[in-house]
Amino acid sequence: MLVVITTHPIQYQVPLWQALARDGRVPFEVWYLTHHGIGEGRDREFGKAFAWDIDMLSGYPHQQLAVAEGATPTSFYGCRLVEPLAARLRSAGARAVWVQGWQVLAYWQAVWAAKRAGCQVWLRAESNDLSPTAKWKKPIKTVALTQLFRRVDSFLYIGSANRRLYRRFGVPDSQMSPAPYAIDNDRFAAQAAACRPRRGELRRQLGIPEGAFCVMFCGKFIPKKRPLDLIEAAIEARERVPHLHLLFVGSGELGEALRARCTIAFDAEPVRRAAIPEVSDRRPPASFVGFLNQTEISRAYVAADCLVLPSDYGETWGLVVNEAMASGIASIISDRCGSAEDLGAMPPNRVFPCASISGLADCLVALAANDAMPAIAPELLARFSFNRTVETAAEIFANLSAP
Repeated sequence: MLVVITTHPIQYQVPLWQALARDGRVPFEVWYLTHHGIGEGRDREFGKAFAWDIDMLSGYPHQQLAVAEGATPTSFYGCRLVEPLAARLRSAGARAVWVQGWQVLAYWQAVWAAKRAGCQVWLRAESNDLSPTAKWKKPIKTVALTQLFRRVDSFLYIGSANRRLYRRFGVPDSQMSPAPYAIDNDRFAAQAAACRPRRGELRRQLGIPEGAFCVMFCGKFIPKKRPLDLIEAAIEARERVPHLHLLFVGSGELGEALRARCTIAFDAEPVRRAAIPEVSDRRPPASFVGFLNQTEISRAYVAADCLVLPSDYGETWGLVVNEAMASGIASIISDRCGSAEDLGAMPPNRVFPCASISGLADCLVALAANDAMPAIAPELLARFSFNRTVETAAEIFANLSAP
């Protein structure tokens, strides 16, 4: 049996576990470290409490592990095991343990416990080689990760920058297999198809004028995501694209600053308008729709013409780009995002230098000028699907089980 150890049910991971269960070739269980993500919880960076509107616990086998009281997925030391995991692995008949990174102590404990129990270790992490490491931290990180990687049998890489990180630590290609970062492409495509006949109505509801080129930002309004760069680029681009309109999906600490830089056409949170000063003609028109859940988000993708992900280092991938692709719209991606090399190379997607306002503005102008913008080719989209990871897992497990 394969045991997958992960911090909590995550909206982007649960469909993968369900796909693995439907495939049936790999007997497995998911062992969760915390209850985070089950029921309503508060996200500090979104500044909101919400519960995911998709089923997070059905369609695959799962258990709960014993961890320190009060453990959360964001606390390295706090999220630690307090049970003898090696004994539990032996009792379950585990042959391999799949861990989802190294950002919590429990993952490190799981790797060492797996080796004691005679299990193989599979690693699928988000980290890449794009973000610079502080000089004082580099030797510590090198020693720690070298020790961790020596105990890993199979590295499941999510993309080019992730794979390159492993290579820099001397991991041979023979130990690496593709497990591309993906979302539920079929669900997003179906949701978009259901919404598309109502596109005109959806745009009117959101204050998006007929004929406008609508540019969407989707995520937390926090500095790392650099949403203010989109507004500055829109101001520059509007000299060449006067019909440009911004659509902000999400919330966070920069919400007031974003609204203050825009002419607001629609706001799902009108209580904030009182703090916004009088606007000038240079400020781009924008609609703010607030947080949209998994089954609601497709309305925004259908209303938009493209997505912009302007994030700085720390955006280890950017799954909103996958969502946009599955929904049929193009993306403009910062070169500091983990997905830029892979998804940015798929036309009509584009990549720009992070923090370059003129570079982002040029991309906006180029996409706005393409009246017949093609959708992402199905064969390209298929390269980033759960099916590839399921095939990888089945192949590695079959070799593990072979006499």
